[in-house]
Amino acid sequence: MSWKTLDDMDLSGKVVLTRVDINVPVQDGRVTDDTRITRILPTIRDILAKGGKPVLIAHFDRPKGKIVPEMSLKVTLPALEAALGQPISFAAEDFGTAIAAMEPGEVLLLENIRFFPGEEKNDPGFAAELAALGDIYCNDAFSAAHRAHASTEGLAHLLPACAGRLMEAELRALEAALGAPERPVVAVVGGAKVSTKLAVLENLVGK
Repeated sequence: MSWKTLDDMDLSGKVVLTRVDINVPVQDGRVTDDTRITRILPTIRDILAKGGKPVLIAHFDRPKGKIVPEMSLKVTLPALEAALGQPISFAAEDFGTAIAAMEPGEVLLLENIRFFPGEEKNDPGFAAELAALGDIYCNDAFSAAHRAHASTEGLAHLLPACAGRLMEAELRALEAALGAPERPVVAVVGGAKVSTKLAVLENLVGK
């Protein structure tokens, strides 16, 4: 196994920049399905248990590098707090000040990372700005990990990095299915964008 998990990291007193996927469905200002939220709870709780300070980085919808008020991640706060069972701080701007003010046991959610044009461009300067905010990078956003953005790819090269619990589970499942699977083996591939699946299908054919 060439990737690290939370078990390999010393998190005590460390700011852990935690990339999550909480791009959840919202209707009338309320989250209608919190599945993606509940799936990141083990990672948040483990970071807290190890004395770390989880700073959640996530995207919401497709603002394309512009501030779009109706795409603010603040709409997810009530569902996040209800699922975690504790208050969660929110930083719309001046991330560094908000992180510096964090107390042990606190969780902080940053505003929609796609409000920043450097995110989807995987701008090295923007990735460096993000890296300066924390001590450790934890990627728990498996469903967004195929995109080479600043918060999914750029950050991983700039800080000690590990997989969160959801990412760890997905990677172990992939290893089991693609490394030495029990045969016969069947792959069921879904998703709306066929174009993004072609390379995956070509890879699977040989297995």
